[in-house]
Amino acid sequence: MSTTSTEKPEAARPTAEPAGGAPDTPPPEAPRFILYLQGPEYALALRQLTLWTHHVLLPVYGREVTSSSPWCSRWWEHTEAIAQLHGLWLAWGELTGPYSDMSGPARWHRDFLPSVMGSLRDPQGPFAGCKPGAHRPKEKPTVDAVDPFGPPPSPPA
Repeated sequence: MSTTSTEKPEAARPTAEPAGGAPDTPPPEAPRFILYLQGPEYALALRQLTLWTHHVLLPVYGREVTSSSPWCSRWWEHTEAIAQLHGLWLAWGELTGPYSDMSGPARWHRDFLPSVMGSLRDPQGPFAGCKPGAHRPKEKPTVDAVDPFGPPPSPPA
């Protein structure tokens, strides 16, 4: 069988019958963004992200750590890093998975990898102050009011 650059190979095309063989089985749910998850769901997503980060991203795309290009060896303790890496991982799955087209990996490299890694490794980014083997927690900005546009507090009775 031959395919043109716009066709997906037969093995990569979804079949009319959903996985599991039952015609009324709904398709699998797409992964949700990690910041919306809690408890065991969050722990599983973080575990999957960690495996991908440690076994794909860093071995292939992790460059030398310098003061002008930091990386934290405890990246999972930086919520911003978790959020950005999870978005990068979701894009990886969509653009390099079995149903992606042949230009998917090139788009991932062009559209997602440079901006996320540049943001994470920026000297003023989430890993600022971290050095190899030395994680430094970041101080969060203060907020004067929890909900500045919410209803005013009720007067004491």
